[in-house]
Amino acid sequence: MSETSPSLSLPYIQPAQAQKHVTHNEALRILDAVTQLSVLNATLTEPPALPNEGDRYIVAGTGTGAWANHDNTVAIWSDNAWHFFIPSEGWRADIAGTGDVVRFDGSAWATVGGGTTDLQNVPEVGVNTTADGLNRLSVASGATLLNHEGAGHQLKLNKATAADTASLLFQTGFSGRAEMGTAGSDDFSIKVSPDGSTYHTALSVDADNGAVQFPSGQNYFTDVFILNDGAYSFMVPWSNPSRMMMWLSVNMGGRFHLLAVTGTMTNAGNFSEILSSPAGSLSFLTGPLTGTTGASGKINMSIESTGSGPKMYVENRLGSNRFFTIATLGK
Repeated sequence: MSETSPSLSLPYIQPAQAQKHVTHNEALRILDAVTQLSVLNATLTEPPALPNEGDRYIVAGTGTGAWANHDNTVAIWSDNAWHFFIPSEGWRADIAGTGDVVRFDGSAWATVGGGTTDLQNVPEVGVNTTADGLNRLSVASGATLLNHEGAGHQLKLNKATAADTASLLFQTGFSGRAEMGTAGSDDFSIKVSPDGSTYHTALSVDADNGAVQFPSGQNYFTDVFILNDGAYSFMVPWSNPSRMMMWLSVNMGGRFHLLAVTGTMTNAGNFSEILSSPAGSLSFLTGPLTGTTGASGKINMSIESTGSGPKMYVENRLGSNRFFTIATLGK
């Protein structure tokens, strides 16, 4: 019969053994030392000057002093002496005060997870909230920061096939209100919804050629103050060729205009007057307007097609500073 147990080397009481209590107490001392192993420190190479009864340590590196030749052992201070226990591969110990867990690999102790909590291949992660099978990463916070590590930073959304969806969904009360991404195809789109079920595509970019479309049409609105004999210009923000209806009004009684803006934006031929009050008070030109280019007493409009894109001009020659409202409907 063996004299010790195979795992913890606990001494067995032998047949007809005298002073059985000595063997029994030695086994209890070993169990007390290594069961539910928690140590005060695992980085010391020399013993503390004033240990307390029952203090346990892991001898780190090359032990010195009373710990010499006891490298990597579990040292416990008991009965005014150090007692050492040789670990087996797989032993784990909790570091009191820090909560770190170390493991003996057969030759050295190492913090489990390489010094950090091991988050590889975990099924779900919840930060200040509970994740689930659909939202496997869930964060409840006032903000979420994804920072660079010295250069740029990319946020990647990958889908299996073109028919699947990779998008950012913006919600109110967990009901969708806006979505941007590649939904159902590889075309990029921006959609909005009033109720989370019916979506309207505001913008779509063709993946094959980069062409931009506004499937729901486009509205443009601005209020602008134009000095007398001054001009206001803006880059045409709608489609080109254009199919727009424009409303132009001034803060003067009975002064308003309704016109169409159609075709490839190049010159005065893009304008078609539908209604003007008073009649004959609106004229169309080609090229930039300076403030005194068009006829006096009128509102003059023009298209300039040079540069990075078509530009529209509105010139105030009404004889006084005025507010202008410009609104469009169409594409």
